[in-house]
Amino acid sequence: MAADKLSVRCCVAGGGPAGIMLGLLLARAGVEVLVLEKHADFLRDFRGDTIHPSTLEVMHELGLLEDLLKLPHQKAPRINGQVGGLALTVADFSHLPTHCRFIAFMPQWDFLNFLAERGARYPTFRLRMRAEVTGLIEEAGCVVGAHATTSDGPLEVRSSLVVGADGRQSVVRARAGLKVDELGAPMDVLWFRLPRRPGDPEEPMGRFEMGRIFIMLNQGEHWQCGFVIPKGSLEQLRERGLQAFRDSVAQLARFVADRVGHLQDWDTIKLLTVRVDRLRQWYRPGLLCIGDAAHAMSPVGGVGINLAIQDAVAAANLLAVPLRAGRLTTDHLRQVQQRRELPTRITQRVQIFVQNRLITRVLRSADQLSPPLPFRLLARFPFLRRIPARLIGIGFRPEHVKTPAVRPETGA
Repeated sequence: MAADKLSVRCCVAGGGPAGIMLGLLLARAGVEVLVLEKHADFLRDFRGDTIHPSTLEVMHELGLLEDLLKLPHQKAPRINGQVGGLALTVADFSHLPTHCRFIAFMPQWDFLNFLAERGARYPTFRLRMRAEVTGLIEEAGCVVGAHATTSDGPLEVRSSLVVGADGRQSVVRARAGLKVDELGAPMDVLWFRLPRRPGDPEEPMGRFEMGRIFIMLNQGEHWQCGFVIPKGSLEQLRERGLQAFRDSVAQLARFVADRVGHLQDWDTIKLLTVRVDRLRQWYRPGLLCIGDAAHAMSPVGGVGINLAIQDAVAAANLLAVPLRAGRLTTDHLRQVQQRRELPTRITQRVQIFVQNRLITRVLRSADQLSPPLPFRLLARFPFLRRIPARLIGIGFRPEHVKTPAVRPETGA
């Protein structure tokens, strides 16, 4: 079958937060952009449904915050934890210099649908579902487009720029031959849901004790739960039996002990294989990777989605004008990495420190856990809770929208 052929200024592989946000920002700035998403819709389970204050600030700058917050969501102005016998607030977002001083828990499919619908109001934005990028088109060492498979057959897209925003298993970065540095992670995470009832706590919480770490995120009608295990230990856990796993969950969160029966089989429990890595170089002539395709993050702090959004904002700020003018150079792509590499490196360094100094220690502990000094300080001096709130909620070098809105919306 002959391939359909298209020509656009920018082709984005992947309709996740980074890809859709970049498409929206570029279209708003008058750049013709095509986003290719391999799935038929966004209705999938994601690792986390957090929208941090830095991302909410971007939505405010776009004039979209009020409408976004009309969608169902839960607000978390604090993150609580229990380390051994010490209960404390780990992060307090109420002092952040942002319009929203909370984390919003919103199903990621709702967030992506919202961005896609807003993008579709610009005449230069196109989103094609069931379209999976499978390869790159190269001429004289420069990427000039992408091959994709779609529900209608093969597709060939010619473009001035291909952006890999297709996640930690990125096809784009693999086909481009970009080298990846694996930074390592000592754990994997089991994700599952439990019903939430009136009277349950409102705020997210984490429990650290004797070889076990358990995270609970308020998603309105249910809890999104993360049970942290040593990397590669799933089979050992399964050999102990599902009832033993239910018992562990009930011990860690006694108020849901009467609900662990909802875990009827292992199919209701999904494994997240944790990876932390980073590209040495995020670009080639005609190609750029952002988000998880450029740097897979640890789940520590839940900041991966928000770093991906920051990448998209920085990329749009630096690339929209040269793309629209047809004078994009490799130096422009280099500037994106230079802008975003330092905050990525610092964030990953902090995550790895937490993994090595706290998570590994807890997972290896067979005795009652003595709270590490940082937690004891957070419990004793409440003002210190602003530090993790800043790191989690805003991060290093937050980005702000600088692209001009040169294209009006075409619909309401």
